[in-house]
Amino acid sequence: MKMTQAGSIYQLAFMPRFFPVNCYLVEEDNELTLVDAALPFSAKGILKAAQKIGKPITNIILTHAHSDHIGALDALKTNFPNALLSISAREARLLAGDKTLLPEEAGRPIKGGVPKNIKSKPDILLAEGDFIGSLEVIFSPGHTPGSISLLDRRTNSLIAGDALHTRGGVAVSGTLKLSFPFPALATWDKKAALESAKKLQSFKPDLLAVGHGRMIRNPSKAFLKAIRESKTSLN
Repeated sequence: MKMTQAGSIYQLAFMPRFFPVNCYLVEEDNELTLVDAALPFSAKGILKAAQKIGKPITNIILTHAHSDHIGALDALKTNFPNALLSISAREARLLAGDKTLLPEEAGRPIKGGVPKNIKSKPDILLAEGDFIGSLEVIFSPGHTPGSISLLDRRTNSLIAGDALHTRGGVAVSGTLKLSFPFPALATWDKKAALESAKKLQSFKPDLLAVGHGRMIRNPSKAFLKAIRESKTSLN
């Protein structure tokens, strides 16, 4: 595991040279919020990182319920049983293993690895504009129907889950990058992903942190380039 700090945000990158899977610890005054739970073997590294920072994990937020973002969830809940688990209401169905489409989603099957037999149940169902500590919830569907992003209002840092990725080049979810095609192959709705990227860019974040790839400071130019490429790929 590789830990990289950007102010109050710590990126924990697992398998960074081969198939980078990131989760994040966000430092508050007396506690930590974990954003995503990476892979099943990641629990030990996440626990060590929290111990190094010296604060307990009191909140766990899932940007979406794909298997590479929830793998260590049950193990972490065992270690932090009082940590509150938060996820969007729509995505909670995927966390429970339910891939059934809503009427307005017909014809767009959910892709990617959906978990099975996750024991942890959400404590909080998130909606647009909710806050968990310093993090504001931004609904950003596309990669999955209920994906969210999180904006740290103290620093204007954006944790975007798989709404974008930076591995193999900055790209909107659904835009195929041959050097790292997996997010595109697992994307539910490319048009929705593009609209979500435009929405996220409108916040003009000072830091972009994603599920796959390095963090980017001052990402405005990279954001706009990725949006242009996404538009072109849809034409």
